[in-house]
Amino acid sequence: MSIIEEVKAELKDAMRNKDQARLDVLRQVQTEVSTAKAAPGFEGEVDDALYLGIIKAYVKKMQKAHQQYVEAGERGQALAATLAFEINYLERWLPKMLSEADTRSLVAEAIETLGVAGDTKAVGRVMGQIMKSHKGQVDGGLVNRLARELLQG
Repeated sequence: MSIIEEVKAELKDAMRNKDQARLDVLRQVQTEVSTAKAAPGFEGEVDDALYLGIIKAYVKKMQKAHQQYVEAGERGQALAATLAFEINYLERWLPKMLSEADTRSLVAEAIETLGVAGDTKAVGRVMGQIMKSHKGQVDGGLVNRLARELLQG
């Protein structure tokens, strides 16, 4: 079943079961798709790739917001819980990311292959190689952090 079909089926099920939390997050995804479709210069079809990109971007935004609400303490507790649900719910459609240990191995291997050990200015080259060869499998922020860490020594 495609992502589009799954989202539509989940939306119907959430309506039937009056599951407001699922309904809210699925409607938000649909809104984001509609916004992307109506954007100037949009070409192509509404397909799984579009849905995947939108879900990925939405989850990334919600992860940042979630962290801010967690840091707000008791005031942000309710919203942090809502965002945590949305993130966990939508992650089922996202590709599985490599663990930190596996990503660290990739970064170390790239540093060795490029011959840039100790060159702290080579972060961009290391990131470029890894992001190109492992697109969708690694977290860019994690790759950046590990590259900086391993290049410093």
